[in-house]
Amino acid sequence: MIIGTRGSDLALTQTRIVERMLLERGVSTTRKIIKTTGDTFTDRPLHEVEGVGAFVRELDDRMLEGEVDIAVHSMKDLPTVRPDDLVTSAVLKRDSPFDVLLTADGTGLDELPGGSVIGTTSMRRRAQILRYRPDLEIQDLRGNINTRIRKLKEGLYDGILLAEAGLQRMGWDLDVERLHQDDFCPSANQGTIAVVTRSGTEAETATSKLDHRKTRIETSIERIVVADVEGGCTAPIGSFTEFVNDDELRVLAEVLSLDGSTEVRIDEIIPLDDYAEHARRLAGELVDMGGKELVRQAVCQLSVRHL
Repeated sequence: MIIGTRGSDLALTQTRIVERMLLERGVSTTRKIIKTTGDTFTDRPLHEVEGVGAFVRELDDRMLEGEVDIAVHSMKDLPTVRPDDLVTSAVLKRDSPFDVLLTADGTGLDELPGGSVIGTTSMRRRAQILRYRPDLEIQDLRGNINTRIRKLKEGLYDGILLAEAGLQRMGWDLDVERLHQDDFCPSANQGTIAVVTRSGTEAETATSKLDHRKTRIETSIERIVVADVEGGCTAPIGSFTEFVNDDELRVLAEVLSLDGSTEVRIDEIIPLDDYAEHARRLAGELVDMGGKELVRQAVCQLSVRHL
């Protein structure tokens, strides 16, 4: 079977994880590297890249054309609406869902001097850091994980925000500060690897054995809760769910204004039974509280910026 993947170090590391898990189950694979729109336009923030799924579209197309059998993604990159013929056949056990701050000298977020420059391309991280420390300066930071860390070492930033899972998968033991989810609610599905195949294929059958039930439930809830306000990478939206015991889950989700000064937020314990129904109820509450309007405002502001 042929696995399609992006060519970044992190994407290849994630693909090797899936390859190893399949090989342990007697399934051999070959690898095909595919360049995506998100990889091509590295000179601009992601919200300026047209369309949805900047790191996903080309892999979807190659799979639908039969060129690859399996695709490996960071699950948070998968758009909410997916092609009918494709299925997320496996959701791997989640690694760390948290954001971390990496600074040049190990200074923590609370100790950074006012005016310190923090690098991130994520609209969510930008809004959350401004909510927490409105005295900091936020600048765009594109490039793969190696490039981002290099730019920090070159002194272009005082600190950068990253997903902890990426550092863990790369095997890097860096002096980072983990940011608490109550102040920095992660993106839906952050820290999770997803495997996509065509529906009804041998690839779906083989990869479905890699699925982790609890992570699939958590990530499903995260996607449902923000589906009605979803703004892709153009809006500051966080969504995080975790089991608190075998029968209950905590659901935390929020939508912020671009400057972090306004927010709507839900934080509730729901039962495992009928979890999807409860998630849809919470999604409606997020909209009723003004979440969709905040997304609309964010999209309008970003559109004006690039005129």
